[in-house]
Amino acid sequence: MTFLVTGATGTVGRQIVEQLLSKGERVRALTRDPERASFPEGVEVVRGDLADPGGLAPAFEGVTGVHLITFGGELFAPLTTGPQLVELAEKAGVRRITVLHGGGPSPLEDAVKASGIDWTVVMPVEFMSNALEWAPGIRASDEVREPFVDRLSAMVHEADIGAVAATALTSSGHGGQAYVVTGPEVLSLQDKVSALAAARGRAIDLVELSEAQAREQWAAQGVPADTIEFLVMVFRDTPAEGRTVNSVVQQVTGRPARTFAEWAVAHADGFRA
Repeated sequence: MTFLVTGATGTVGRQIVEQLLSKGERVRALTRDPERASFPEGVEVVRGDLADPGGLAPAFEGVTGVHLITFGGELFAPLTTGPQLVELAEKAGVRRITVLHGGGPSPLEDAVKASGIDWTVVMPVEFMSNALEWAPGIRASDEVREPFVDRLSAMVHEADIGAVAATALTSSGHGGQAYVVTGPEVLSLQDKVSALAAARGRAIDLVELSEAQAREQWAAQGVPADTIEFLVMVFRDTPAEGRTVNSVVQQVTGRPARTFAEWAVAHADGFRA
């Protein structure tokens, strides 16, 4: 069977590609820029853009399952091409679709749910890989500078997100499910910083910023105004599902969710000067 993975160069897409390969499946990876993409041996790389589905019919040919993302383009705007993509999938005989929920309303997700194809929505909480945003500050000054330091997160390893999606694509029993995917523990910012410090073998200070200081820092980094407002909202009052552990990873994949300590050890070099 062949599986089409869109957003294949992204944090989750790459994991889905690897998970499918590990299951012995054939993988077709969709990217807007094949010349710049790098995938494991055996992956069929095809050019395409979900925002422009007119030329995507060949990418869907012979495909059993498709993984879709809900945002596209440089500004990550919600994709409105869901009906066209669903039509392509139906014509190609696609049996299963997984959708990576991007937060907020999604016309593409709505179109998939209204289709006759078995669908599964994968809704991860905070990615462990988000910690990479701290790497420059840690390498430069052994510091993490963040607001709302008492906030909690059930952050999830990107490999576990990929594993849930790959399992839903390749096995029955997941149709019509919307899975909130979490890690195995609830962590504070200090917990995360301490895990990174232990992994790199050097102390890291957690410096609390005021909301005003955080807004100024993000703006200086070029973060868009609407994204800053979103960050303030979720950091100040993290939704319950973002700070509550569930057993989805274990139930779907048959293995325990990976810990942040494991993630930190695997990425320790990125936090060393």
